Amino acid sequence: MRISSRWWVAPVLVAVAGPAAAQGTGDWTTYGGNDWNQRYSTLKSITPANVSQMVPRKIFQTGISKLGSFENTPIVQNGVMYVTTPYNTAMAYDLKTNKELWRYEHKLGTTITCCGPNNRGVAIHGGTHVYMGTLDAHLVALDAKTGKVVWDKEVGDPAFGYSITHAPLIIGDNVIVGVSGGEYGIRGHVTAYNAVSGDQVWRWYSIPAPKGDPTYDEKAPNGWWGTWAAKAEAHDLHRDIAKEKADSAKYAESWKVGGGGVWMTPAYDKALNSIFVAVGNPSPDLDGASRPGDNLYTDAVVAIDATTGKTKWYYQTVPHDVWDLDAVSPPVVINLGGRKAVVHAGKTAWVYVLDAETGKLIRKTDNFTPQENMFALPSEKGTRMLPGANGGAEWSPIAVDPTLGYAFVAGLHQPMNYITHSAPYEKGKLWLGSAFVAIPGEEQYGLYSAVNLKTGKIAWQNKVPQPMMGGALATATGLTFTGEGNGNFNAYNSRTGKLLWQFNGGAGCNSAPMTFMHGGEQFIAVACGGNFQLSYPLGDAVLVFGLPKRAVAQR
Repeated sequence: MRISSRWWVAPVLVAVAGPAAAQGTGDWTTYGGNDWNQRYSTLKSITPANVSQMVPRKIFQTGISKLGSFENTPIVQNGVMYVTTPYNTAMAYDLKTNKELWRYEHKLGTTITCCGPNNRGVAIHGGTHVYMGTLDAHLVALDAKTGKVVWDKEVGDPAFGYSITHAPLIIGDNVIVGVSGGEYGIRGHVTAYNAVSGDQVWRWYSIPAPKGDPTYDEKAPNGWWGTWAAKAEAHDLHRDIAKEKADSAKYAESWKVGGGGVWMTPAYDKALNSIFVAVGNPSPDLDGASRPGDNLYTDAVVAIDATTGKTKWYYQTVPHDVWDLDAVSPPVVINLGGRKAVVHAGKTAWVYVLDAETGKLIRKTDNFTPQENMFALPSEKGTRMLPGANGGAEWSPIAVDPTLGYAFVAGLHQPMNYITHSAPYEKGKLWLGSAFVAIPGEEQYGLYSAVNLKTGKIAWQNKVPQPMMGGALATATGLTFTGEGNGNFNAYNSRTGKLLWQFNGGAGCNSAPMTFMHGGEQFIAVACGGNFQLSYPLGDAVLVFGLPKRAVAQR
């Protein structure tokens, strides 16, 4: 059934605007803003001097009947905005007329998801096709003009817990997509499909197979057992390596249900021909007894050859994870100190800066949320450890200002107890193997941090009342934007962290914002529809902010 969209247009206000500037067409054509995932815009119309005058210019209510985690970042190309909703409705609307152009409602089959229904957006190829991953693990290609299905591919069997929540990535004539489901005993993967035909080009497995298997990976000669690392850099993981090795024969097939979902959109560097992915937790999530070894490539940043789908390098942040401290926030590529680097904000509360060519650690920054009792083992009575299982940084994308060398990170402070218990694998059943429980009476909050990537130091932090989940945006005028679970959407001075502007969207602003030019004006857009996982108020609105119309006309 077609549902008409509803628009609210803000009243005209008098104000003085700053000078206009634009970058190319001013479109936002990929989830991370560019191939490097920086979420940084060179648009300059909205500045620290005039951002306080910013008002809602349009509010797009999707009119969906079922609410969930509204984590979408809209895509804008050629005057059309593309939006997706938690249960896989995709929409296109004309920014000039404010009218909906088309709506596609995916007919979901089996859906098994750990953390609530969500979809983070589409990819667009040549202005012709748009692509959406679905909760039942399909990749759907739609005609960009009409919304009609061009092709539909099942990427993984949803009955086993496979799903897709992130926005696909376009590289040349390929569309790249990963799968979620590491909490259900999947074997994670990233797949390249031909954008026109839908034919599979290559598939990379996030759980490397042992020698003799057709999917054997030369960069992991010992399969997912890895190198039996006792430490994460200088930090003791308290592993009983001897017992793990003794148990390895008993659990020789564990890699087949090893987990390793790829939750978020990868970064891509054309010069290196590399795709950079962040890989999630092993299965079972918190019980390491049935999965001896380092459990490669879980909890890792991995470089993949964009042409062949072969592994180039990996950096594992937490070998043999039993705390759910997996790598989920999208990697970002930057030029830093004369070399190209990959940046990842970890659930561990450290930002990792890696050499983009080799994967070697350049630096690990100071922690951006509190740490306590790091890597202490779960116990029957419960072991308190910080960060908790949500981070650190959850899936929330960081933004990087390359002129400052700052990464802007939305963080969570949620003290938790880790309690051990074992559970057998069952197809399509949540397979955690232990439990993490919030500690009653302890304060939970969020920290929005500017991390200096050149020094590893925290440049500034702002504390907000609730744990943060959603993501960041940075602009060339020295602004950074992020949202809160209570509905606040905030603009800060990028250099100082001073709050310059705030608007309450009525539901949690738990998505990563974006910016674009249209009709000679710069706009900031964010989906404010809450978060199922953290029980923030739900809704269905995409808010579009700009300077008051008369002020723009008077520039």
